[in-house]
Amino acid sequence: MDRFRSALLVFSLGILLTGPATADVLLMEGIKSAPAVDTPRTGMNMESVRAKYGSPVQEHPAVSASGGPQHPPITRWDYNGYSVFFENDLVLHSVVHRPDNQ
Repeated sequence: MDRFRSALLVFSLGILLTGPATADVLLMEGIKSAPAVDTPRTGMNMESVRAKYGSPVQEHPAVSASGGPQHPPITRWDYNGYSVFFENDLVLHSVVHRPDNQ
């Protein structure tokens, strides 16, 4: 058992004395953040979205797997630069479109 402890001690000291750990540096200078886009917030209803943001460019029909409570209808409205997804008539999520040149 003493031989095992001695070996473990030597191994541990060897790791500690090998010097500092090295790491790569990731340069992020080339990445530009997208400008903030005002989009509807989760929980807003369709009427409030239309009143605040105007009519969408395109309204897609609601889709649902079964129409039951476990699969509520999901509707998508497309605006210039983003899309809004509704569950029933409440905003579920807003997604900003990625620019074409990226």
